Amino acid sequence: MRFSANLGLLWSGLPLPEAIRAAHAHGFAAVECHWPFDTPAEDTARALRETGLPMISLNTDPGRDGEFGLAALSGREAEARAAIDQALDYARAIGAEAVHVMAGYARGEAAHEAFVANLSHACRAADSDGIAVLIEPLNPHDVPGYFLNSTAQAVSIISQIGARNLRLMFDCYHVQQIEGDLTRRLAALMPVIGHVQFAAVPDRGPPDEGEVSYRHIFATLARLGYDGALGAEYRPPGRTEDSLNWMKTLTAA
Repeated sequence: MRFSANLGLLWSGLPLPEAIRAAHAHGFAAVECHWPFDTPAEDTARALRETGLPMISLNTDPGRDGEFGLAALSGREAEARAAIDQALDYARAIGAEAVHVMAGYARGEAAHEAFVANLSHACRAADSDGIAVLIEPLNPHDVPGYFLNSTAQAVSIISQIGARNLRLMFDCYHVQQIEGDLTRRLAALMPVIGHVQFAAVPDRGPPDEGEVSYRHIFATLARLGYDGALGAEYRPPGRTEDSLNWMKTLTAA
């Protein structure tokens, strides 16, 4: 079982290169981030080379005033594609495996059409470099009004586009709050899952608390043959370093 540190939450107070080094020092096998664009790509790439950690994914720009993405905003296609191209350029420069394309706050058929068109652009642009494009349903308690809000909707879009590099980001924290039934959903959706993330439900704390048994979830993923890194995207209640005991206790035989 390999764990990836989501640097946007676990070491958000550190410059990105230092956050990468902190994740390495505390036993993570990979890293992922939200919006790295203020850090020169060469600085990020240097820290990744020094530590030997892969960067699993990064997000497209969230837009202005907390829009949480642009890709489903009808009439904003030029901005959305510029954000996608920016993220892909950064991913190429640092060797990132995937880009998460953020949909934004929207609804209706026009939003669906914009999202499909922008994702199709992303998949074409990313394909020759072997970069995956991820989409992630977000729960309505934390992100009310977000366009992509269920795994069924995500799977339908993936099927409609039919691109080999378009995958589902299965965030256990969000999926549990949207629809639950994590064990069966993981089994059913494994063919389209590109990355798995986790945090306690409902407070998004460390995974050894809350209503989800991550010992069971991690064992289920191993049984299903999931061989990717598992993204720790939780909010530490204090120092991140003091919240990492789960890395041993939840994977102990």
